[in-house]
Amino acid sequence: MRATHLLLLSLLGGALIYFAVADGGAGPDNCCFKFYPRKVNMKFLRTYFMTDNRCPNAGVILVTTKEVRVCVSPNQTWVQRTMRNLDERDF
Repeated sequence: MRATHLLLLSLLGGALIYFAVADGGAGPDNCCFKFYPRKVNMKFLRTYFMTDNRCPNAGVILVTTKEVRVCVSPNQTWVQRTMRNLDERDF
């Protein structure tokens, strides 16, 4: 009787761990939870990308020439201007 309970408890625990680990890989990788408050100089920026739509906050991630990633708010006018300039620079 005790061995059966222990086996069932082990199977249940293993199933719970499996689903917890399997579900962890389904979320977005790059989200912004806090935004950088100051303007970033264009000469230090290489590119940008938008955060995933599954993130709680919409954000823009600016990538510097040294591969540093900076989260900024897409609602700021300087961010929109910077994205436009980076797009034009790439063409």
